[in-house]
Amino acid sequence: MTSTLYRGGVIHSATDPFAEALLVDDGVIAWIGADDTADGLAARADRVIDLQGALVAPGFVDAHVHLVEVGLALAGVDLSASAGVTSLDAALRAVARAAGAAGADDVVLAFGWDERAWPEGQAPTAQELDAAAGGRPVYAARVDVHSAVVSTALARRAGAERLPGWHASGWVTGEAHHAARDVARDVTPARRTALYRAALAAAAEQGIVSVHEMSAPHIDTRAGLREVLDLTRDRASGLAHVVGYRGELCAGEQDARDLLADVPGLTGIAGDLNVDGSIGSRTAAMRQPYRDAPVPGERGALYLSAEQIGAHVAAVAAAGTQGGFHVIGDRAMDELVAGLEGAAQAHGSGVVRGARVRVEHALFVDATALATMLLHGVSLSIQPAFDAAWGGPEGTYAARVGATRAEGLSPFADLAGAGVPLAFGSDSPVTRLDPWAGVLAAMSHVDPDQRISARAAFRAHTRGGWRIAGLDHTGAGQLRVGAPAHLAVWEAEHLAVQGPLGRTASSWSTDARAGTPLLPELGGDAPRPTCRQTVRDGIVLFDTFD
Repeated sequence: MTSTLYRGGVIHSATDPFAEALLVDDGVIAWIGADDTADGLAARADRVIDLQGALVAPGFVDAHVHLVEVGLALAGVDLSASAGVTSLDAALRAVARAAGAAGADDVVLAFGWDERAWPEGQAPTAQELDAAAGGRPVYAARVDVHSAVVSTALARRAGAERLPGWHASGWVTGEAHHAARDVARDVTPARRTALYRAALAAAAEQGIVSVHEMSAPHIDTRAGLREVLDLTRDRASGLAHVVGYRGELCAGEQDARDLLADVPGLTGIAGDLNVDGSIGSRTAAMRQPYRDAPVPGERGALYLSAEQIGAHVAAVAAAGTQGGFHVIGDRAMDELVAGLEGAAQAHGSGVVRGARVRVEHALFVDATALATMLLHGVSLSIQPAFDAAWGGPEGTYAARVGATRAEGLSPFADLAGAGVPLAFGSDSPVTRLDPWAGVLAAMSHVDPDQRISARAAFRAHTRGGWRIAGLDHTGAGQLRVGAPAHLAVWEAEHLAVQGPLGRTASSWSTDARAGTPLLPELGGDAPRPTCRQTVRDGIVLFDTFD
């Protein structure tokens, strides 16, 4: 048993919003109170940390990640604007540098390109990748990871040219993309383990104590998911907690039971069980054609029918586990609604609620979809950084579906106000492991009416992640006596109570007498909070204190 006393700072606790000190004893929060009463505890604590005004807050939960892809992206070529790649020419030069350092048979992995961010306005081609990489195999994923451009060598190795979704330019979607991804992820077992560890270490550096791993056949293997869960099950592992989901379609109860038996510790058969694709790659299923599609009339792809959705919900409910789906486009949301209603009519509304359906992304939520979610107890796992990256009148969403339709995407305030349970995530590597960026994005939605307060966004990115996985009964996501010590320590220049950004100044206050727990001030010129320590169940995952 070990104990740590944190003192001389600010404790984000609803039970004591004026607390300055906190004691962790054997992985549990044992005491919260004023600093001047902590002297007696300091003598018996194994470690005393002088916070020097730093904030201790519940650790973040990232409710949607892909660990093996995060690990590959960390080791690969970053073609995003944030990495300084601001043109197609710069992207090809980056690929050439990586190829020069690679072995003759090594696959050059690149991630994060977005043709709309480049002055050329176009994706690389297989011929350009061939020239840049000297004929080496190259897999270059678009930022949404729902499509990629591959070199000739990689296309041949994957057999992509013979599959649906292959384009002569080297652009791959659908089955061709899945085959190319399989080649890109063909690594040794030791390398795969190292990728998982690297991804979890990167999460801990951002104050993330738990991630929801969204495994699926087109993303990782069942064996990989078993390894991740085994690797992180014990808090003594020194790695972030992992909630495991597997996106495989179940036609009946036995399918679900077989999967649960094959992956012990699985939380649900949900996540990236894709009803459709993505807007950026024009594979999200839409009611109306894409405005900028190369082929007029293109509306994306619907991967699951209402009948399949309903059967899956009934199957997972019968097996006693959680179900869920990836839904992006409005046509896909229509299919989800029809599937839930069909399952309720065939099996009863109690069965549907028993599946505790979670939906990933859910950009289009109209009145019908919202009513269906509330009726059937649906929770949403959403990514606010999507809105920050691709929303707005000049963004990717507006270019793809039109500015008018894009205005209604990701209605954070409507969802929160209606009482739909929300959990925030990154979909990393689609967007970065950066939970404060997610909080800020929810506070500064492109539509001012859909912005939410810092506190609401923070709760969705902490307690909301435990809740959507059915783990909030443990007290996780809160700093209160008796709760597990899942926490992060933040150095921040200013602490405040902030409402949605862009509204009246009276919507936020730095006055602690208001009795509302403080958070780092976000937005404007405020410096980004710096993580000093991340703790899971009292075990330190990341630490910069001496």
